[in-house]
Amino acid sequence: MSQALWAFLVGNFFIGCGVMVVSGGLNDLLHDLNIAIAQGGHLIAVAAVMMGVGAPALASLVSRLDRRQLLGGALLWYAAGHALSALTSDYAALLPVRALTVLGAAVFTPQAAATVGYISQPAQRGKNITFIFMGWSIASVVGMPLAAWVSERLGWRVAMGMVAVGSFIAAVWLLRVLPSGIRTPALPWRAWKRVLKSPLMMAVVLVTACQSAGQYTVLAYAAPYFKNGYGATPEQTSLMFAWFGALALTGNLLLNRYIDRIGAARAVTMSLALMLVSMLAWPLALTLPLLAAVIFPWAISGFATNSGQQARLGALSPRLAPALMALNTSGIYLGHAVGATGGGWVLAHGSYPQLTQLGMVWMVAALGLSAWAMHKLKPRDAKRRGLTRTVVPRSKP
Repeated sequence: MSQALWAFLVGNFFIGCGVMVVSGGLNDLLHDLNIAIAQGGHLIAVAAVMMGVGAPALASLVSRLDRRQLLGGALLWYAAGHALSALTSDYAALLPVRALTVLGAAVFTPQAAATVGYISQPAQRGKNITFIFMGWSIASVVGMPLAAWVSERLGWRVAMGMVAVGSFIAAVWLLRVLPSGIRTPALPWRAWKRVLKSPLMMAVVLVTACQSAGQYTVLAYAAPYFKNGYGATPEQTSLMFAWFGALALTGNLLLNRYIDRIGAARAVTMSLALMLVSMLAWPLALTLPLLAAVIFPWAISGFATNSGQQARLGALSPRLAPALMALNTSGIYLGHAVGATGGGWVLAHGSYPQLTQLGMVWMVAALGLSAWAMHKLKPRDAKRRGLTRTVVPRSKP
């Protein structure tokens, strides 16, 4: 079990590196392909839409497949797509290849979380899910800064090639350690109806979508923001990404340690509040060092929010976990698409500092939804644990 968890974590690491490689290498990609920043945003948004739509759509199609074959195959697809992306000659060729490549991510991340939730003991479920999701946080520490530096110094194609090699290695490892014969329960249409008709479950999924949109309104354009807004060198840009990622990893480690004690819903709501604090304080970031200080609350809570949401949904209904995880992944990536598109519109009509203003709108919506869902869940949890009781008046003698 422990080896499989590590293999899932490494798989998520390279999935995260691949998703973030365009954002990290956006400066060189814009220059090499001679495209406008809005077109770079479209490259991010189209991939995000494909992942967002693909996660729930593919969840039903692959529900009966052996998890070893499915998850190993998803990583191999991802590796092949990034290798082909590195060989494309222009933007017109890269766009469809990128769109098809990320279907591997649409399958791997939610199905890995659902698989781990299915094979884990109830007491370890939340901890194990957040553990494998730390691969994304580590990708933000190592992958995104490395992609930014490699792209600036060696070219974005080399960064794509590195993701391809890493994904292939992760696939081989997973195929070696994950046993055959693991199949999560099939997802009949009535299961999807149950999820889609549940205001509580859909509210939690919308929390993911809104906070993802809020984050990616800014993060999608972080590399050019650092360069054009603060005059950052390639090394300084990489250091900023590394700082953000190191804090994100720290936040995820803290969440993994304390989530079962404080509860996933409360942890998510606190994380959203911290991200909002950073965005409110953004006008104080007049220099790059001040910006590093301002983003501290955001960075330490940003990826922890996604991990907490995975655990939160897994606890809501373990039997519906494949559908919930697929929709949650859809929320993440559709949020990326909405954020990147909205951020591109802001830059076309305004300036970089205005990105955080739009991000705040999404973050306030996410915080409100999370607080509402947490409030609605308390009576249900109390009833489930036998903490609510009906007081029957004594009859008079």
